[in-house]
Amino acid sequence: MFKEHPSFETPENISSKVWRYMDFTKFVSLLEKQSLYFARADKFSDPFEGSFSKFNVQNRPNVYGVSEENMKYYSYCGKKMRQYIFLNCWHLNEHESAAMWNIYLRNNMGIAIQSSFESLRKSFDKCIERMIFIGKVKYIDYDKDWLPEGNIFFPFLHKRISFDHEQEIRAIIIDLPSGEKDDKGRTKIDVNINNPTNGLYIPIDVGILIEKIYIAPTSPEWFSELVKSINKKYSLDKEVKKSSLSDDPVF
Repeated sequence: MFKEHPSFETPENISSKVWRYMDFTKFVSLLEKQSLYFARADKFSDPFEGSFSKFNVQNRPNVYGVSEENMKYYSYCGKKMRQYIFLNCWHLNEHESAAMWNIYLRNNMGIAIQSSFESLRKSFDKCIERMIFIGKVKYIDYDKDWLPEGNIFFPFLHKRISFDHEQEIRAIIIDLPSGEKDDKGRTKIDVNINNPTNGLYIPIDVGILIEKIYIAPTSPEWFSELVKSINKKYSLDKEVKKSSLSDDPVF
């Protein structure tokens, strides 16, 4: 279930549109499983996922006054923690994005789900077994900017400024292993143990999540009918539109 958290920044308007671009097979999987897939953070293609900035690493000895050996262990634990963080990512934009189509469209049979920030949050209401936190990603200069420390979420709510075109909204789950508790009731993590789980399927209300369905600008005519047929099979009564990027120009 969605849970508020002070570390997560929400859009000024919770009705703001959010988008998820995917290929057709992932769309069918979404309808079949009635779930969103959360990928483990260290499985993302960006090697900086969940990392701190170079500025942080350079200045930690001055800020914390601890030994180099302790700093290395601190970094090791931070890198290991990525195995217990799971992410599902959306694009915040009031309009379609040509850049997002180009990035995620592997062929001409692509899908863009258009939802809203509010609908995304509400779609998790049926998931009572886990807490889902959702908020905006901030983009910083990893060479010059200090990334706030002391909170497990911060490294996953910041990315390099080169990615600011993504305007990302992230849903995040922490999946810590069950085990021994410390004196404050917190779960102890053995950083030497690998997490075998690569991803999590989290149940959602698809009817709440999906507001409209857009098909790729280069898709053939029959693809629209196929998507409508799949929607009917899964009792999903949502509008299917072809991307406006396919419209003919006027002069």
